[in-house]
Amino acid sequence: MISLAGRDILHGWGKFLFTGVGLGLLIGVTLTMAGVYRGMVDDAQALLNNSGADLWVVQQDTQGPYAEASSLHDSTWQHLRGMDGVVRAANVTYLTMQVRPTASVSAAHAKDVRAMVVGVSPDGPGYPGQPPYLVAGRHITRSHYEAVADVASGLALGESIHIRRQVYTVVGLTRRMVSSGGDPMVFIPLKDAQEAQFLKDNEAIVQQRARTKQNPALNRPGLPGVFDAVLASQNSNPFVNAVLVQIQPGVDPEAVAAPIRRWLHLSVYTRAQMEDILVAKLIATSARQIGMFLVILAIVSAAIVAFIIYTLTMGKIREIAVLKLIGTKNRTIAAMIVQQALALGLIGFVVGKTAATFWAPAFPKYVLLEPGDALRGLAAVLLICVLASVLAIRAALKVDPAEAIGG
Repeated sequence: MISLAGRDILHGWGKFLFTGVGLGLLIGVTLTMAGVYRGMVDDAQALLNNSGADLWVVQQDTQGPYAEASSLHDSTWQHLRGMDGVVRAANVTYLTMQVRPTASVSAAHAKDVRAMVVGVSPDGPGYPGQPPYLVAGRHITRSHYEAVADVASGLALGESIHIRRQVYTVVGLTRRMVSSGGDPMVFIPLKDAQEAQFLKDNEAIVQQRARTKQNPALNRPGLPGVFDAVLASQNSNPFVNAVLVQIQPGVDPEAVAAPIRRWLHLSVYTRAQMEDILVAKLIATSARQIGMFLVILAIVSAAIVAFIIYTLTMGKIREIAVLKLIGTKNRTIAAMIVQQALALGLIGFVVGKTAATFWAPAFPKYVLLEPGDALRGLAAVLLICVLASVLAIRAALKVDPAEAIGG
């Protein structure tokens, strides 16, 4: 009875195809939502891979530096560098902020760039925290006023950008260096990043200096050096967010992490632990929200298929009655309806997969469409179509053959 279902589809192919396209757009949205979640996970894994770290050393009892705030003294890396199994250790700071190209200062239509500013030591490539590769330009070699940006930021090589009060020149471009939220990264020298992270406005500095001057414990008569030293400490930032550690090949990360926790009283996370923090905790709420959308879209898709198949079935009651009158078995009629539902689902899936592939690159965040998700989506669509055809099958099987004779 495949030909019977096919003939019926060809009889009203315009309506059937239009319905398949509408269903396909809904399926495309569903596949895109799954791709958004996959993209979030891939961004988190890219963040860890590109950091070049085997261990993340952060403030004790925190899950920094990505999920929580963390603050360490910038001399901590020196203690870590001398420990057994450690190859390299480097300070790093992270600051999510608006980066303003200098050309946009006077351009009303220009927009700032939302980016994660990363402060790294200018020790060259290979050190943890440094971008592992460039697509253009060079790495940071100076201790001030140079930057390397991800191409997703839209910044160009040689362009000048404002970060807080300072102007930086983009000397290199990299790719797929993003935060766990998908924001492109901009790398600047560590000292500049430390200053930018805790920079105060001029009025706040003046007020703090006045309060310090009025404090007799900090401004003792005859000891002006104490007052100057206090002011210097208030205007400097000797802290970083984390120390990224590379260990020797073949060394157990936990064997290196355990003495750091015990003797330096710091929290240390391995790659597996940091991935669990990012994926299972940081983006867990977004994942649940996307899951709810997928469930709702699946229910809506099932309702649409059920309504369309039921409508098509009710539109040919007389034909079904004729089939029963000439002795057609119920299972043959049921198979015809199921075949039509599956055909509708296949058309919708092809349209949806094609639409999702074309519009995914236009999304502001990375959308990862995996073949495995597409296959699971196809299986789910076919299952939904079969289940949605049950209502139409029940209605068809209740048709009285006498309706083929009656008016």
